[in-house]
Amino acid sequence: MSSFTPTTDLSDAHPDAQVLTPVFHDFGGRARFSGQAVALRVSENNPLVRSTLQTPGHGKVLVVDGGGSLNCALLGGNLGQFGVENGWEGVIVNGCVRDTAELRALNLGVRALAAHPRRSGKADEGEAHVAVSFAGVTIRPNDEVHVDEDGILVLPARN
Repeated sequence: MSSFTPTTDLSDAHPDAQVLTPVFHDFGGRARFSGQAVALRVSENNPLVRSTLQTPGHGKVLVVDGGGSLNCALLGGNLGQFGVENGWEGVIVNGCVRDTAELRALNLGVRALAAHPRRSGKADEGEAHVAVSFAGVTIRPNDEVHVDEDGILVLPARN
């Protein structure tokens, strides 16, 4: 991430930008992050999250639509470490995370609805590289995601 434009400035410059409903909490070691979206849809099982974070992130943001489930965590310290090692800028989870002290110590942006101590299931299911809709917006593959202390803003992918 070379330079960062605040979400407030982006919102002013792009009145049509999508802004996620402000229900997400900061759990990562990096308060500001941005990059192209890689989106997943999972349901209380995180093997797809793990396998994606184990691939090169190239400065992208992993967007995980966990259906807003508050029953278990889809991301924890181990998976967060994979994200750092593989060059991901951050992870947004429409669901829960755990190992919050570990996540806070990582050079990775993490936003989620809540913390939960229970790990997810391990069924290898879900969808990758799909459009996901939650918190009042639709995020499509390669859309630009910008996150800072003022919120989460999405701009359409540049063609």
